[in-house]
Amino acid sequence: MPIDHKKSSTIFSQRKIYEKGGIGRWYWDFRDKIIFSFIKEEHKNILDIGCGEGITLEKLINKYKNSKVINGIDVMEENVKICQGLGLPVISVSVYDLKLKFGKDSVDLCILSETIEHLENVELAFDNLRRVLKIGGEVIIVFPNDFIIKMARLFFFKFKEAFADAGHLRKFTPKTLRELLENNGFEIVLSQNIPFWSWIISLHGIIVARKI
Repeated sequence: MPIDHKKSSTIFSQRKIYEKGGIGRWYWDFRDKIIFSFIKEEHKNILDIGCGEGITLEKLINKYKNSKVINGIDVMEENVKICQGLGLPVISVSVYDLKLKFGKDSVDLCILSETIEHLENVELAFDNLRRVLKIGGEVIIVFPNDFIIKMARLFFFKFKEAFADAGHLRKFTPKTLRELLENNGFEIVLSQNIPFWSWIISLHGIIVARKI
């Protein structure tokens, strides 16, 4: 489901789309594999923010269930119910209210995969991330290149998805998001585009940043 259903005109089931297989599932797995490649040994406590229906979260738990504490949050009650029905540790809380559920300096890594573009107040979200992250803790942010994603969906005849309102409130480029992170107490560890090296032809950008 969308991260913020109030901002989206069309509702899609992430798991139904994922279970269909094909290029969409392949790319989701490819993207998750890259996210996981940035997870380090010292990332013992991981928080998946805006986890949706828990596809990536479920993979994380299966991969690291014996070595890491992993939790998810989402603001959409239907997403939370889906995840909890699958036995996933997901609670309903906003990124703006992390202090209500997570202690100060308690998290090693926050993952925001296709979440940041749905946020009304990104700066406030970063303040809350900095509060729960330990010194040296990191964030992995995955954000879309909306125009290229739309073109890709049209190319693969996914017209309904291509013309749906995704509920994105802000559009980021790697440069604008790096600058925003640096202005809000983070240092950039890594920035790359996928699946190609250039942003103008890639579907997503990925930035890893560290709390300072």
